[in-house]
Amino acid sequence: ASSSILMVGYAMKPSREEDFAKRGAFPLYPSQNGLIFVPLSFELHLASQLQEVDIILHKMTDEIISIDPNCSISFPRGISFSAGMSEVISRFMEEYPDFCIIDPFKNISPLLDRLQIQEILVRLQELGSEGRPKLRAPHSLKVINFSGSELQKQLAEANLSFPLIVKPQVACGVADAHNMALVFQIEEFSNLSVPLPAILQEYIDHGSKIYKFYVIGDKVFHAVKTSMPNANLLKSSSGDEPLTFNSLKTLPVATKEQLLLNRAQDNKSLNIGVVEEAAKLLKESLGLTIFGFDVVVQEGSGDHVIVDLNYLPSFKEVPDSEAMPAFWDAIRQSYESKKGKVQT
Repeated sequence: ASSSILMVGYAMKPSREEDFAKRGAFPLYPSQNGLIFVPLSFELHLASQLQEVDIILHKMTDEIISIDPNCSISFPRGISFSAGMSEVISRFMEEYPDFCIIDPFKNISPLLDRLQIQEILVRLQELGSEGRPKLRAPHSLKVINFSGSELQKQLAEANLSFPLIVKPQVACGVADAHNMALVFQIEEFSNLSVPLPAILQEYIDHGSKIYKFYVIGDKVFHAVKTSMPNANLLKSSSGDEPLTFNSLKTLPVATKEQLLLNRAQDNKSLNIGVVEEAAKLLKESLGLTIFGFDVVVQEGSGDHVIVDLNYLPSFKEVPDSEAMPAFWDAIRQSYESKKGKVQT
């Protein structure tokens, strides 16, 4: 059965499709493990297209029109999709419950909500053991406004101190989900332009180094990237204002001089074993085939802190020669395992 040809229909925004296609991710003739990729078009009759494919690969967040921030996001409640994606979702949930979708919509929906992401990551903290670095989520707190007289008290109860990173609770799929701020004192909350409800999170000094992990099926890859400098350097550049940025576009990144300074002080390195264990546990608990997460190593404590979690990332830092076979195998394995479950 593993040599049979499978048709994979994919749905994502054109720029993402182009990035994957440029790397040879979507061959029109069989891949080395028998997959052929065809784009699904929401402009054409959907039912006839769906009859032609065995698997759907999608980035459902590309098709979100709006998310109600005041509604507890629980798929499909609180999320408005494009007409095409709405049809795919309703058709599959009702008519084809056993169809192989990478990945199931309900498994992705927690990653739309930074509060739910936080709750998932907190459960990983049991992983730590003697003699190994502690793996944890950042300390954080949800707020529905920035003006409450209770804010100082809430921060203390949540084990939070300045500086804080402020992120919208809605994690993706809407225009301002990536508008964030770094706040150095309580007064800076007064005119903050981050959408509410928001998550306040400790800012972790991490020597401007972020480790990007990618789980592709049963393979785990990682890359090291330059990241934001330590808080004292950011504070000196922001004056008395909060530092606002869009995490997809204008992330403040450390300068060469700051990196050299960090390198001289850097004695905490990444423990791959701890993170790979976390990756396996996340895969099981999320029920996702392809996802990514970011890890920083806190200066001083050496804590390994998972600061972000996302679905179907581009994994462009992984060389194509390794990424593509892993990507195709992950899709095939997901199909075989779904088929096995249906038959038993």
